[in-house]
Amino acid sequence: MRRQWIALAGAALAVVTLLAQGQAPPDAAKAKAKGKGGAAKGGVGLYQRQPPTPTGPAPKLADGTPDLSGVWLGGGASDADISRALKPGDSVVMLPWAEALVKTRQSKDDPEANCLPAGIPRGSPYPWRIAQTPGIYFIVFEGNIHSWRQIFMDGRKHPEDPEPAWYGNSIGRWDGPTWVVDTIGFKDKFWFDYVGHPHTEKLHTTERYTRTDLGNMSIEVTIDDPGAYAKPFTTVGRARIMAGTELLEYICQEDNFDLQHISGPAQGPGGSTR
Repeated sequence: MRRQWIALAGAALAVVTLLAQGQAPPDAAKAKAKGKGGAAKGGVGLYQRQPPTPTGPAPKLADGTPDLSGVWLGGGASDADISRALKPGDSVVMLPWAEALVKTRQSKDDPEANCLPAGIPRGSPYPWRIAQTPGIYFIVFEGNIHSWRQIFMDGRKHPEDPEPAWYGNSIGRWDGPTWVVDTIGFKDKFWFDYVGHPHTEKLHTTERYTRTDLGNMSIEVTIDDPGAYAKPFTTVGRARIMAGTELLEYICQEDNFDLQHISGPAQGPGGSTR
């Protein structure tokens, strides 16, 4: 099968169960001890035996605009725990109510596990596509409900009172080779990560996408939410192009039969950081 990951579903479920019990899977523990992080050669997350990442300079469109189009895998932060993927010098300082809430959250209540959008910067553990069209760019996610984002590139401003949405109201611009996406108007529903870091409707994100070469893109996301955090912070991540592939149809509502097996406190790979 093209992406060579479906066969890992049973193993992934076993990992989730062990993590929920606060244990590390034996193979992962051995790999960590060897300093290999458990990743197979050519693998990205659950997507194993991937072809080598293409090399070469970052492409541009005919008008000179950086070309970000294509199917990508990766994101703007650690979806296990955003505090593990911070810009040097930054820290995640939750307000007391948010810190108390994280301690009560359960993995089975994670919106992403319940087939709901994963939000920003968590994005999606599955591939996603950027499509650049005049005046508006789109990000289409393979996972969950085939959710999508629209980023207006026509110079408009945010509405004064945007209707709260899972992915908010996004406007974009170019800063040299970097695509900057400014978003407000979020629902307070999604979690930033598996640990359960929350946010409020005051959330304001600024994403910076830079295609560093043909096969790779760096992603920084500044999170500013005075309703839940004492100060803004920036997460850092990367994505790699999945050359020669397309998004698959994946309907989470039909396929998610593992939720009943997820139990225990909210936590990401590697165990709880509480």
